[in-house]
Parts: sequence; C-alpha cells; structure tokens
Amino acid sequence: MPVSGKTPPPHSAALRERSSSSAARPAFAAVAAFVGTLAVMLAARHWFDPTLFMCVGAAFLLAASAFIFAGGRRDSAAVRGEVGTGTNQSRVNDARMMAIIRSSMEAIITIDEQQRIVIFNPMAEQVFGCSAMEAIGAPLARFIPERYRSTHAQHVEQFGVTGVSDRQMGKQRVLSGLRSNGEEFPLEASISQIRDGDTRLYTVMLRDVTERVKAERAQQQSREELRELSANLQKIREDEKTRIARELHDDLGQQLTALKMDISSVEQALDVSAGAPVREQLQGMRRLIDATVASVRRIAADLRPVMLDDLGLIPAIEWLANDFTSRYGIAVEREIETGDAHFSATSATALFRIVQEALTNVARHADATLVKLSLRAEDQNFVLRIADNGQGAQRESGPAAKSFGLLGVRERARMLGGVVEIHTAHGEGFVLTVTIPAHAAQTQELQT
Repeated sequence: MPVSGKTPPPHSAALRERSSSSAARPAFAAVAAFVGTLAVMLAARHWFDPTLFMCVGAAFLLAASAFIFAGGRRDSAAVRGEVGTGTNQSRVNDARMMAIIRSSMEAIITIDEQQRIVIFNPMAEQVFGCSAMEAIGAPLARFIPERYRSTHAQHVEQFGVTGVSDRQMGKQRVLSGLRSNGEEFPLEASISQIRDGDTRLYTVMLRDVTERVKAERAQQQSREELRELSANLQKIREDEKTRIARELHDDLGQQLTALKMDISSVEQALDVSAGAPVREQLQGMRRLIDATVASVRRIAADLRPVMLDDLGLIPAIEWLANDFTSRYGIAVEREIETGDAHFSATSATALFRIVQEALTNVARHADATLVKLSLRAEDQNFVLRIADNGQGAQRESGPAAKSFGLLGVRERARMLGGVVEIHTAHGEGFVLTVTIPAHAAQTQELQT
C-alpha cells in the first residue's frame, strides 16, 4: 500500500507499460538473430565469396522468423489477458445485477421465449408464496389465473414482435395474479425484454397492490354511503319543508283568515256606537292581519311552492323568477325550451332548488342588474344555465366555489347523474351550467 501519498498507476496504465516493453522484444530478437547469423556466415566465408548473398538472405529470413514468432507470443499473451479481464468484468457485472434483483422491493420474474421462469427473486417468493427452486423452470402461467392466460400469452408475443407494451407500473388497470395456494390477488406489472445471444428474455416487475385496492374500495364505499346519506337527508329536508309549508298555509293561514273575519264582524257591530279611535284601531288590526297572511304565504312558498307540486317545474320557475324580480329589482330573462318533457318529482325539486340557490347567490354577492336563465333539451340532456352581469369572482376555487350553497348545487346535480360547471372572472359575471341526463330527469326516483 502506498504511503507517500501518490496515487498508484491504474490497472490499464500498467498494462500499456507492459505491452510497450513487450513490443520492443520482437524487434530486438530479430536484430540479434540477423547480426549473429551474418557474423557466423562471414567468419566461415570470405567477403567476396559467391555465396555471400545467400548467407545474407538466410540471415534475413531467420531474423524475420524470429520477429514473427516473438510478436505472435506477445499478441497471444495480450489476447489471453484481455479475455481474462473481460471475463472477470462480466462476472462482476452479473454478480452486481443479481444482487440488485435479490434486494429489489418489487417482485422480479424473468422468462425465456417459451415463457418458462429463469429468474425468481426473493420478493417474488414472498408475493406468490412459492420458493425459487419450485418456480424456476415452471411455466409463468402457473402464477396467472386460468381465464387470463391466453390474453397474457398474446400480450407477451405481441411485445416480443413490436417491443411496445401498454403495461407500465402505475399507468394501467390492475391485473390479477395467482398465489401458490390458489388465492387470486391484484397486482401491477411492467415488462421489458433483452437479448442474450440468440435467446430473448422477458423480465416482468410485479407489485402486490392488495392493500391499496382494499383502501380504494373502502374509500369508494364510504363515498357512496355519504352520497346516499346526503340524498336521504335532502329528501327528509324536502319532506319537512313540505309539511311545514302545508301547516303554515292550511293551519295558520286559516286561523288568520278567521281572525280577519271576526274583526270585520266587530267593525260592523260597532259601526254606529264606536268612536273614531276604536274604528281606526280595528282597521289597523285588519291591515296587520293582511300583512301577516302575506308573510305566511311567502314563507310557505319559500319552503315549498304549492305550484311545484300542483303545476310542475316550469310554472314554478316562472313564479320564482317573477318573485325574484319583484323582491330585488333584478330583471330575469327566461328561455325555456323543454318540449313535452315530464320531470319526475325528484328532478323537479332538484332543478327548482338549483335555480333558487343560484338566484339567491346573485342577490347576495353579484351586484348584478340582469340575469339570463335558460333551460333547454340538448343531445339527450337537459342543460340549465344561469348567468348574471355582476362583478364575478377572481377564480372558481375562491370562497364562492366553496360555499355551502354551491356544494348543495353540485350534490343535487350529482344525485341525478349530472355535472356542474362554473365560469367566472372578476368583472365578467358568474355563469352556472348544470347538465343532467334526460332519462334521469324524467324517470329517475332516488332510492332512499
């Protein structure tokens, strides 16, 4: 080990030094052979002997043979050294690759062109519940449910020809695997191929997603249950509103009407004998009763308009628009083209409440002077669009988009299989578009 602090020459530099010194040896051997042979020949002959040239030629031939022989030995040694180095490097690379495969957290399976397993790493043993000794040499179909085997074989064959696969980890549908005990489980897979000489090998990386699929299913089930709960609460709320509106209209309204009639009778009985102050007080009571009756009717209509149940959705929307204009002084342009469509009670209530919530938001936040309301039948859908010329909002993800009113609009539309779109910008108004399938709006009744 060097102690002077200098870095020792690398392995390749040492090989170059040895090869350069070896390259000088054949030339030295050739020169030495030529000189020695010529000296021997000249010592045995005179300088002007006719055979002089033959001696020189023999010496040259011998020198060339020595040069070729020495060079051949050097090249043979260099080739053997390179082969040995390449073999060692290949062994190191193979060992490194196998170490990566063994330590991988993904199940890795390599198969040949006959789809027989040649590599089965420890994670694959854990996932499939099968040892590598049992798996290697077995067909890959052993770990695929029978109903998917032909499809998988076609996929591998196509991948071998085109080199293109739609199976990439995290970007495809969940597949099914088969454990050694016969249990099926969900997995994700990606496939690649390499050539080893004339043989083609396919490597599949697998991931057991059982826990993730369970979590997704539980989340989906929870979401569906929440939607069912929301739909049921909406129905209960509408039923309660209908009951209260009916009691206000029938019970309290009748009592106020009876009280008004009694006051009229008192006025007639005291018309002659009662003084002016008494008659003015009775008239004031009459006016108060009239105002109270009007308030009761308005509250009952806000809770549940009678015409929604008696006349249907379109007249109820017309009444709502007129009432909105009379209350807030904001004009409402209406364009309703639904043909002879018959809306179910559930869809009529949902659309009426959506319109009511949209108009309420306009009155509270928009600072608008005009509202355009349209309800059309388009491409097997009913499209409800409410746009105002108010101040709008900065962005859809702002407070208006997160308000409980708009959340209720989305939930009502979702219960009918519809979608809600909101387009708004500061100073450009607010546009609410609700698209509901026609078959759902005309026939669907919520099961609660």
